[in-house]
Amino acid sequence: MRVAVYSQFYKSVDKPYIIELFEVLNKNNIEVFVEHNYYLELKKNINHLNYSTFKSYEELDNSFDFMFTIGGDGTILRAVTYIRASNIPIVGINAGRLGFLATIQKENILNAVELLLKKEYKIKERTLLSVSTSPKIESLASLNFALNEVSVSRKNTASMITIRTYLDDEFLNSYWSDGLIISTPTGSTGYSLSCGGPIITPQAKSFVLTPIAPHNLNARPLVIPDNTNIKFTVSGRENKFFLSLDSRITTINNHTEITVSKADFNLKMVQFNEQTFLKTLREKLLWGQDTRN
Repeated sequence: MRVAVYSQFYKSVDKPYIIELFEVLNKNNIEVFVEHNYYLELKKNINHLNYSTFKSYEELDNSFDFMFTIGGDGTILRAVTYIRASNIPIVGINAGRLGFLATIQKENILNAVELLLKKEYKIKERTLLSVSTSPKIESLASLNFALNEVSVSRKNTASMITIRTYLDDEFLNSYWSDGLIISTPTGSTGYSLSCGGPIITPQAKSFVLTPIAPHNLNARPLVIPDNTNIKFTVSGRENKFFLSLDSRITTINNHTEITVSKADFNLKMVQFNEQTFLKTLREKLLWGQDTRN
């Protein structure tokens, strides 16, 4: 077995769990590759590490069985930029806070690796969004996809922006608001939820359009089929606005035409039988804390 290990940051509080992960991988003769920058941080803090490294997505392919991520959901969003269309399943170890995606608690690393070796898990596919612009934006040439959401928002102004939106070339609405979120089912528990959007189960074939602080109170979140082609332009008092793909932000000119559609590849997530999406919802949103239950 061959695995990749990725994290955005090294935290000293996680040191025992990181050591435990490497020990159990070594014990089972699993070949390990660690993201280069993270490996440099590990070498400063953990003795006797000797692993191969990778620096970019070009060094990862389908010869890897899994990628272990150590962190929260933001770490998984970053890991997607390394995995892209390689079909490497992610095993998310939650060393962050909320953890809708990184559902394996760091105290359960040994059990998780054991279940992987026994093949007692399921692979769940997550839909991504793809973005194109006219005129073309150079910074989006290779990183034009998002797992959670694509959003547009105002920049350097307190004034609203106007987002003229089309679905499959049919005019939908002009949103007068602080911005607009186009979210996948995966992202429905993130930024979209904070702005009043609905929770969508991961396997639903849907996207949701959620306006950010709309001036028109009848502008409500809209759930659409995930094969819909979404096109919009933005105008406002300023000449620039923000376009965000997950946590990656670029600046776009007024009247740039932006097209958002379903990406032609999916992300694969490892799910162990005891940690389903509905169980995660109950735990993270404290639904089970209702005393009537």
